Amino acid sequence: MDPFLTLLHTFSLSLSAAELSSLKFLCQDKIRKRRLESVQSGIELFTILLEQQDITRYDVTYLEELFKNIKREDLVSQLKQFAEEGEVRAPGDQPDADEKRRQKEAIRVICNNVGRQWKMLMRELEFSDVHMDRIVAAHPFDLREQLVQSLREWQSRKGRDAKVTDLIKALRCCNLNLVADLVEQELARLDSGTR
Repeated sequence: MDPFLTLLHTFSLSLSAAELSSLKFLCQDKIRKRRLESVQSGIELFTILLEQQDITRYDVTYLEELFKNIKREDLVSQLKQFAEEGEVRAPGDQPDADEKRRQKEAIRVICNNVGRQWKMLMRELEFSDVHMDRIVAAHPFDLREQLVQSLREWQSRKGRDAKVTDLIKALRCCNLNLVADLVEQELARLDSGTR
């Protein structure tokens, strides 16, 4: 599930009728009157703004201004936190193909060999407890999937800065040396197979 759309849905649920009315008023310069009149929820409003590209996952400035105008500093701070944690990334901010291939292999090995210590590993990678809790709630009885989703979100958040060496270092800091060794062995096989 797209974290940006999930965030917009959360915002929509927290808006009162008066706040929605204020947002619609503030959007008159962006959205035609007839279309605004049909809007019944925050999600509908956000969908229109997304369609018109007034807000995008890479540019949330307009949304931030809207929330400031209706005095919802709590939503502004959530939006800022979301952007600061790297969830809102430009498409060019991705690792190169070779690094992606190496990450995919490292993540496969990690997911096959790390069990209940996955949260310790993710904390070492500076992944927030809030994100882990959200993933656990989405996959309550599937430990492996919790780790897979956490690592994918870590990759997405870090973008170009996500490195296999960071994964290995975090494994060693958590005393998961055997798993770190397995990752290094698989990467050596992968590298020798491409040369």
